[in-house]
Amino acid sequence: MTYKPDLSLPRCSWSAAGKQIADPLMLTYHDTEWGVPLHDDRKLFEFITLDAFQAGLSWSTVIRKRAAFDRAFDSFEPLKIARYSDKKIQSLLDDAGIIRNKAKINATVTNAKSFLAVQKEFGAFDKYIWRFVDGKPIVNRWNSMRELPAKTPLAETMSKDLIGRRFKFVGPTMCYAFMQAAGLVNDHSITCFRYKDLAKQKKS
Repeated sequence: MTYKPDLSLPRCSWSAAGKQIADPLMLTYHDTEWGVPLHDDRKLFEFITLDAFQAGLSWSTVIRKRAAFDRAFDSFEPLKIARYSDKKIQSLLDDAGIIRNKAKINATVTNAKSFLAVQKEFGAFDKYIWRFVDGKPIVNRWNSMRELPAKTPLAETMSKDLIGRRFKFVGPTMCYAFMQAAGLVNDHSITCFRYKDLAKQKKS
């Protein structure tokens, strides 16, 4: 069933709500995914991958290409991506539907291998990544998006640990964006209709 956003609801300003032309993809992502505590390993890898590709670009650029990314990267299955051949990588570089950045594509393959290593060590990437917030989301209280930090000391700690496990494109800014997207932190503004709903959610 296609999600139909209610444009009358108050939202975080980045979602473009209230503008004459609101991007339905951005609204749907904001309303149904951003900040929702995520515990599915494949989806966690998808978010890490997309946040890495976002580096230096806008999220709207990535979200418009998300379906193409899903197709090109085998629905973000780490086991498949870790086995990509040089021929497959070249086909990705030739794919106009995605962001054709060689360093980021190679990093995705490297990250898939590192992701599998974490799964083997901890049983699930979910168990590893949620340790950074003691298993439950950090609930912030921002009055506006201007107050949001680009990174935090916790994101820096996560970044160092991921880099130590040979992940690529996982600097503190990227890690904080990932924490926001995957619901490790609730960074919806307190006036946003999603804030209170997510503030109530607990890790299952």
